[in-house]
Amino acid sequence: MFGIKKLDLYIIRNFCLLFAGTFFVCLFVFMMQFLWKYVDDLVGKGLTFDILAEFFFYAALTLIPTSLPLAILLAALISFGNLGEKFELLAIKAAGISLIKVMRPLIVIVTILGCISFYFQNVIAPYSYNKLFTLLWSMRQTSPELDIPEGSFYSEIRGYNVYVKKKDKKTGWMKDVTIYSFADGFENAHIILADSGRLDMSADKQHLILSLYSGEQFENLQAAPSTAIHVPYRRETFVSKQTIIEFDGGFQVQDASFLSSRADSKNMTQIREGIDSMKISLDSLSVVFKKELKNTSLRAPERVEVYETGGHFSSIDGNFSKAVIPFDSIWAQIPPEGRPELIGNAKSRVESSKQDMEFKAMIMQDTQKQIAAHWANWHRKITYALACLVFFFIGAPLGAIIRKGGLGLPVIVSVIIFIIYYCIDNTAYRQARSLEIPVWFGMWLSTAILTPVGIWLTYKANKDSTVFNMDMYRNFIYRVLGLRFQRALVKKEVIIESPDYPRLKDELAILNQDCRNYAQKSHLLKPPSYRRIFWRIKPDTEVERISDKLEDIIDQLTNSRNRIIVGELNEIPVLATGAHTSPFKTRWMNIATGVFFPLGIFFFLRIWRYRVRLLKDMRQIISCSNIIQEQITLILSKQN
Repeated sequence: MFGIKKLDLYIIRNFCLLFAGTFFVCLFVFMMQFLWKYVDDLVGKGLTFDILAEFFFYAALTLIPTSLPLAILLAALISFGNLGEKFELLAIKAAGISLIKVMRPLIVIVTILGCISFYFQNVIAPYSYNKLFTLLWSMRQTSPELDIPEGSFYSEIRGYNVYVKKKDKKTGWMKDVTIYSFADGFENAHIILADSGRLDMSADKQHLILSLYSGEQFENLQAAPSTAIHVPYRRETFVSKQTIIEFDGGFQVQDASFLSSRADSKNMTQIREGIDSMKISLDSLSVVFKKELKNTSLRAPERVEVYETGGHFSSIDGNFSKAVIPFDSIWAQIPPEGRPELIGNAKSRVESSKQDMEFKAMIMQDTQKQIAAHWANWHRKITYALACLVFFFIGAPLGAIIRKGGLGLPVIVSVIIFIIYYCIDNTAYRQARSLEIPVWFGMWLSTAILTPVGIWLTYKANKDSTVFNMDMYRNFIYRVLGLRFQRALVKKEVIIESPDYPRLKDELAILNQDCRNYAQKSHLLKPPSYRRIFWRIKPDTEVERISDKLEDIIDQLTNSRNRIIVGELNEIPVLATGAHTSPFKTRWMNIATGVFFPLGIFFFLRIWRYRVRLLKDMRQIISCSNIIQEQITLILSKQN
């Protein structure tokens, strides 16, 4: 029992050290992605270090729940990969301890990390989101830092457009300055030309002091139409001139109370309250819009009730008698010159009603999307916490199966798995927010896909499955494509037992005769029987016997010191003993393939190809066997 506890401590220590490193690496990567996204809002604003530090601090807090699953996945892969690479996991299993028992203390730790992730998302992240986007909104409202370039117009000073031909960056002096001032309106623009100048910020950073030297100023005295020929103006020549320009260059935290309605700035309780409020508002709007729609009738009636008196239609006093007159009769009595006006009025009314309905539908849809966004963030707080466990049950067994530690293959596998998870989660999240799919389905889709993968990998790793055995997959691909392996035999430096050449020579002669007899008897060049391939399936025991005998002879001849014999052994093909008899080993699959005629024809031609190749292999075996027999004869003659 004491050994198990020490083992648990050893596993926990290795995992926690790796997790600490991978967590900060993952957090740094996500921080760089976040910085790249909002770099335009930060650059050129003259922000102080404390503001930037506060911004990155809140950004890091919001990215912790995203970094935790990837860090757990990477740490689990590396730690269990290291155990497998150093054969420590093999020794643990040999002691009777299963992989589940090895993972048990880490499951507790990862569960605690999942709870921490949920706490961050439900308590700390909403506050951090509110602070972060308040800072971001304030940065966007902050005026950019003054940096007037050379040779181009600078328009970041409100009401002014400044052109500087040459600028001394050390002293700040500007040469050949041209300024267009629109402080009095665009039509009353002031044009200032100066030989030199300087632009400084006031001490309170609320104003700019523009000092100009040796220049002229042009100003229109009144606004004039474009067709006017003579426009009065004023021209002023000055030796030095100072102008004070209002310019707020300091950072100020803006009022961002409107951000409190964002779903990501609320905890789960606030989200539920917000959803209830929006549902009540949506129901109220639905009732009001429904009543307005009922009271608005745009359909033209087929018949109209009017009152007739003395042959004239009237709706005022008199002795009226009620009559129902068709609508077409009324339309026929309208003069032709008055009809376009009526049609135009009707179109305007319809267009106005249409726009009103579209606006109301947009309000309803926006409210529904806000509800969907709130539900999506409510589910995300749970799914991100569960992702820690899911990624652990993927990373730990995967590392035990791959048995590769370090930062090579585990990093690649981790990044691929996380990219798949992120793409599925992000795509489903966007579709859920836009009401294309149910919110619960979109937010749980990535977890539902990866959870069976984690369970399957854990089961395979606990059973010591060769699910990632590359040789198995290579053999499968070779078998599907009809490829075969080439022998790679080399001359042995140390030979304990030399081959029995006389006996092997006789066995090769018998093998040659068996190959000739089989090729002559089987008629491999002729097309096979379709019925025998798919329905009357029988294994070719003769080829299996020849293959076993051939491999036994090759195994003994590999101890030969003769280079020619070893070289000829590499030229002997590896026989496919079942490829020329039936497409599959399972009977029902063969029958199903034969019934489906187009697919059956394909496999029929494929098996015919294998029969032709088998004939060529038999001939190749005979040719190589003859050369080997000649070499054996030479070896025996030298021995005698």
